[in-house]
Amino acid sequence: MPERIDSHENGSRQDLIEHDLHHDGIDRRGFLKCMAWAGTGLVCTLSGGILHSYALADSARMKPALAKADFTFVQISDSHIGFSKEANKDVVGTLQAAVSKILALPSPPPFLLHTGDLSHLSKPAEFDTLDQVLSGAGFDHVHYVPGEHDVLVDNGVYYRDRYGKGTKGDGWYSFDYNGVHFIGLVNVLNLKAGGLGFLGQSQLDWLAQDVAQLGNSTPIVVFAHIPLWTVYPEWGWGTDDSAQALTLLKRFGSVTVLNGHIHQTMQKIEGNITFHTAMSTAFPQPSPGAAAGPGPLKVSDDRLQALLGITRVNYSVSASPLAVIDTPLQATTAQASASITINIDNFMFMPMTQPVAAGSIVTWINKDDIPHTVRSIDGKFSSPPLDTGDHFTYRFTTPGTYAYYCSIHPTMTATIVVK
Repeated sequence: MPERIDSHENGSRQDLIEHDLHHDGIDRRGFLKCMAWAGTGLVCTLSGGILHSYALADSARMKPALAKADFTFVQISDSHIGFSKEANKDVVGTLQAAVSKILALPSPPPFLLHTGDLSHLSKPAEFDTLDQVLSGAGFDHVHYVPGEHDVLVDNGVYYRDRYGKGTKGDGWYSFDYNGVHFIGLVNVLNLKAGGLGFLGQSQLDWLAQDVAQLGNSTPIVVFAHIPLWTVYPEWGWGTDDSAQALTLLKRFGSVTVLNGHIHQTMQKIEGNITFHTAMSTAFPQPSPGAAAGPGPLKVSDDRLQALLGITRVNYSVSASPLAVIDTPLQATTAQASASITINIDNFMFMPMTQPVAAGSIVTWINKDDIPHTVRSIDGKFSSPPLDTGDHFTYRFTTPGTYAYYCSIHPTMTATIVVK
């Protein structure tokens, strides 16, 4: 199956296309031709059934396209309102920069897609701030899907009450605009220890019904937070059951999948489906495998502008298809009887395996820039979201092995062994 991947890594463009069949980078199947500016997002146009995308800063190329377009829309992602660490201490300011670019467009787009992580800690005040900033852009509609940071406290109940009116199930929905069918999916709930994003059978059944009556020539745009293709499973960058969803879409001539979560631009073409992950309006993350784990990437101010700069991605159809084990020393009796501290840092519980004596008190301290949780697989203990510097304590009284994970980032797993 034809496959093509592009990525934007640390301010440079890495192009992995094997063959530009037409030597012009122009899509022949109605896919996106993307120009991504991290701080503002994308302006997408549809003309004659063909989707194109431009950076908000790319006014010279955009104006002729806007004049001919049937309609346009804007995508932004990962605003993380409430984040204030070194990687970006003014996430409201960078979101406002996006709005300023939108207001400078020759004609206002009718709607915006936000592909999740509106907030950083699911706090009402964070959502209030986001709404206030986006209200200045003058959209008729803003269509949201949640990120994992939007559903930290109550499994998404508050988010759905606020943004999910009229949606189905846990917040999925679809709508039509000028002949294009848009589908908003939710893949950040009910995550399993060690797993990836998850759609679930109920949502898949709904998706099958939703597209059943559509003609094969209907352009489809799917948007969800976590990528619907496996970018880097070691960091949770993928969706466990995405193949089932994509199978339902293979009969359509043009399918575009828009995601966020990984805070960097990556594109892939596989058959009739184009995948695009958007940069964040808040902060960059490392390229896959380039660091010990994902998380906010702190760079110098001059490099930050490069990372949040302009990345050009040319699409075409390619002619060919696109474990670390920590074994700590056994604790001594004196160590086991004392209070035990487990640090959460670089998206890891350290140590990953901790022997303790029955009766021991274990305290987890979050030293990461990103919130995490501590949740046992058997349900015996569960922390609230822990922001930087927060801690959670639990006393283990019964011998046994207790596997636990972070419910926000489920690839983070570890074990307590009580003797």
